[in-house]
Amino acid sequence: MTRVVIATVFAFCLVLCGCENKPVFNSLDITGIQGYGNDFRLTDHTGKLRTMADFRGKVVVMFFGYTHCPDVCPTTLSEMRQVMQKLGSDAQRVQVLFVTIDPVRDTPELLSKYVPSFNPAFLGLYGDNAATEKVAKDFKIIYRVAAGKSAESYTVDHSAASLAFDPQGKLRLFINYGLGADKIAPDIEKLLQ
Repeated sequence: MTRVVIATVFAFCLVLCGCENKPVFNSLDITGIQGYGNDFRLTDHTGKLRTMADFRGKVVVMFFGYTHCPDVCPTTLSEMRQVMQKLGSDAQRVQVLFVTIDPVRDTPELLSKYVPSFNPAFLGLYGDNAATEKVAKDFKIIYRVAAGKSAESYTVDHSAASLAFDPQGKLRLFINYGLGADKIAPDIEKLLQ
């Protein structure tokens, strides 16, 4: 009898503190983490100035990269295209943002061709060097230019994870590179609930 009472009290405490309703994610749950940015002022590939407030009511997945990236960036954008397909009609409530860390080569014209080629709803964001440095610093993104054989053939080493924000604009998930659409899509669905 004592075990039943203890189990009942424990279950009641879980309900009161909301522990039983906390979602379990495949991605790293960083809800409430301090020191990360929660806003930006960048221009999208159509020429419109954007901030996080423009996407209220949607889950936002933000990835930092560049169009000349040989592997991580196209792989991540392809993965997010698959996530959107898996979400079906819920994909309308998700916004993928590709923030360039190569503002010299990634012109609005190039971004407008590259980013929507993965999904027409994806947006490419850019700023000048100062804005790029600020947003990368705010969101804890590390990047550095690595010289190539010519001045135009450099690469940019950069953080490969994506960040996911809930519909209220709060940072919730750190999505590791290569996690896979089958694991990311359920995480996004949980944020949409």
